[in-house]
Amino acid sequence: MPVDPQLRSLNIDIPAQPEALVKLSLLLADDNVNLQALSALVASDMALASAVLKAVNSSLYGLRGRVQTVQQAITHLGTREVAAITFEMGLRAVFPQAPELTPIWERASVRGLLMGRIGQAIDVDPWAAHSAGLFEECGKAVLFRHARDRYRALLAQAPIDEDLVLLEHAEFGVSHDALGAALCESWGLAANAVASVRFHVIVNATGELPMQLQRRSICALSALAHALMTDPDTLDAVAEKVAPQADLDTVLVLRGARRVKEQIEAAAERGSG
Repeated sequence: MPVDPQLRSLNIDIPAQPEALVKLSLLLADDNVNLQALSALVASDMALASAVLKAVNSSLYGLRGRVQTVQQAITHLGTREVAAITFEMGLRAVFPQAPELTPIWERASVRGLLMGRIGQAIDVDPWAAHSAGLFEECGKAVLFRHARDRYRALLAQAPIDEDLVLLEHAEFGVSHDALGAALCESWGLAANAVASVRFHVIVNATGELPMQLQRRSICALSALAHALMTDPDTLDAVAEKVAPQADLDTVLVLRGARRVKEQIEAAAERGSG
């Protein structure tokens, strides 16, 4: 998909999707995904396969025993989660390695997993949800890649995103939420995932979902994941606020979010045990 011409005029480069992820997207577009083809595609890129297996064996997933092949990872986690981990590693690879980006990628892993599993629990497109969580902060990496020293200073000045977007606009004429959405569009993510990335700052700050969107469920999942990651005690209040705005059943949303939270905590315990 083309990048917004207004963003092009700012001379900020939106990195192209790696070839392996283009092929992966084509495979995932088939409702009957060929698991052997998926495994072979990931395994064909040695660096990518190594990164995927390292992620799968992390405490975040808490698997019993060490996974040694991509096929084993798919067997244990399923197609969606292995594909999402592959996307995450491909996303990281197009940006420089830097300490400032490490916490962004760490949050992306957790947020994507939370949103994907909550989506699965409440029958909201889990792939779109997972990918939206992975890409939510990717615009920060775009700006860091564009002007490392200038953006490093902004990150140090603004610990919360509501303040950061104001500084980004003043310094670059664009904020990371818009750039993240542009990258998502150019990489072919689903429209509701793109919208979640575009509006995540205001959604997470206020709990108000954008009324101009017809489909707001992924945005609601972003708010739930944000609550779980920053202040779990607010989960009930956030669910009660966002679920009706997305035409979701509040009780089912809360039940699903709590169950996923317990799964992640149990996995972390197993992984560290």
